Amino acid sequence: MDLFDLAGNAAKNVPLAERMRPNTLSEFLGQAHIVSETGLLRRAIKLDRLGSCIFWGPPGCGKTTLANIIANGTDGYFEKLNAVSSGVADVKRVVEDAKSNAKLYGKKTYLLLDECHRFNKAQSDSLLPAIERGDIIFIGSTTENPYAAMTPAIVSRCRVFELKRLSEEDIKKALKRAVSDKKRGLGNYDLEVEEAAYDHIARTSAGDLRVAYNALELAALTTEPDGSGKITITLKDAEESIQQKALSYDEQMYYDMLSAFCKSLRGSDANAALYYMQRLVQGGCDPLLIARRVIAHSSEDVGMADPHAMVMAVSAFTAIEKIGLPEGLLPLSEAIIYVCEAEKSNSVVMAMDMAKKDAVEAKDDNVPPWVKNAVFGSAEDKKNAAKYLYPHDFGGYVEQQYLPDSLKDRVYYRPGDNGYERTVKEIRKRKGKTK
Repeated sequence: MDLFDLAGNAAKNVPLAERMRPNTLSEFLGQAHIVSETGLLRRAIKLDRLGSCIFWGPPGCGKTTLANIIANGTDGYFEKLNAVSSGVADVKRVVEDAKSNAKLYGKKTYLLLDECHRFNKAQSDSLLPAIERGDIIFIGSTTENPYAAMTPAIVSRCRVFELKRLSEEDIKKALKRAVSDKKRGLGNYDLEVEEAAYDHIARTSAGDLRVAYNALELAALTTEPDGSGKITITLKDAEESIQQKALSYDEQMYYDMLSAFCKSLRGSDANAALYYMQRLVQGGCDPLLIARRVIAHSSEDVGMADPHAMVMAVSAFTAIEKIGLPEGLLPLSEAIIYVCEAEKSNSVVMAMDMAKKDAVEAKDDNVPPWVKNAVFGSAEDKKNAAKYLYPHDFGGYVEQQYLPDSLKDRVYYRPGDNGYERTVKEIRKRKGKTK
């Protein structure tokens, strides 16, 4: 085997997703909102006037590809680092080289930083002066929301381009291009892919073109050809090659879905709450975390309108803690439905917050003498304790002052008109409560 054979074998071992990576904007699929003919990004790339920027989007949507297109189209130097494996020393080396290249050759240096949200403050601080002075053109690539995950000083000096998940049509178009491409794709195979197989891969890849390419390549390489050498990829082959895509999510999406779950509980939408619960759990979220949120919202949003909601929520937490997955999702789902369908009242959380405000700001520790602990008190304390009215001597309730003088007229809990709180109002009325 000679060197040319080795080079050919090496090229064959490069994954299809890498071989099919577009080299020009004309090959690039999707993201029309930023790379259309009149879009800012396309104009900036064509004119080689792109400033520091951050590409933010889900995996497999084209962030690194766009950076490579910029690298191929610029009349400058291109450096690439990964924030996971690079440190301050690597940044300083790139910056010094950039200064030299600008001085000696008058050329700009582009720095592509993959996973840029992983840069800590010290690393970001080492990069910031170079961006400010224009020593480098910074291009960050991240799956996390840069406004939340990155140093604000870096983000403020960059233009943030948000990339979206690719549509199923974009995925299918890319797959069909790979099947017909003889130079970089699978065009040298006698390959036919059923439309249903394309549809399945496009749908289950969830907008991640890399996942789709990998599934197509696996199906093509593992499907037995017929007697004439033709390889036909059926829906069954596609299902086996892609299996079920892991329903992962980035940090921003995680918090968005958790927020949507909580708001669905509050908004009495059991369908949405169940969906977000399953989406979170199937993506790897600890179901106990979700159960804790159900407990919290059973008090915050249901409260005294239906006290049984708390019982259901705590029972679900205990059940999933004891029996785990998947059976534990049944009582959790039951509790979610109960909390959603229960009558709502925020009187508990309002009472709690008002009491907390007084406890922090008023801080009146002058407990009325008749409700003090007089067991170990002075003779005066014991004398005052005799003024205490024991409720059971009066049929279970008697009105007397419990709060300090400065807060004696405070009313924290005000029952509403929903569910059990109507009963609470009636009980208070029968007791003759004045507040």
